[in-house]
Amino acid sequence: MLISAIKKRIARATTNKYILIRLNQRRLYFFVNNKVLYSFKIAIGKKSTPTPKGQFKIIDKALNPGGAFGTRWMRFYNGYGIHGTNNSSTIGYAVTNGCIRMYNKDIERLFPLVPIGTKVIITD
Repeated sequence: MLISAIKKRIARATTNKYILIRLNQRRLYFFVNNKVLYSFKIAIGKKSTPTPKGQFKIIDKALNPGGAFGTRWMRFYNGYGIHGTNNSSTIGYAVTNGCIRMYNKDIERLFPLVPIGTKVIITD
């Protein structure tokens, strides 16, 4: 009974929120109730290691993952994720190995608002 109630609560928390990533715009949009709450400038995958397109879900989150991942990490597919950076001069460019890179201040704002299970849509 308790597990069922928790699953319903998680479903409610994630159905009205989603992330839309527009690769050509190099922007991440965070929607709540079908309205853009935040829009962030991002870095995307380079030509040889493109960011995957499609529909995904946030499947894992980490605080202070270390290294090039900056202060936050949210995995959406295999080794791909949305994360901060230790090199902010790369934001706005196609330079990553396929991940979505954000300024640390932006991922820190977004991170607490995105529960596991949040839909991530990546398109041109």
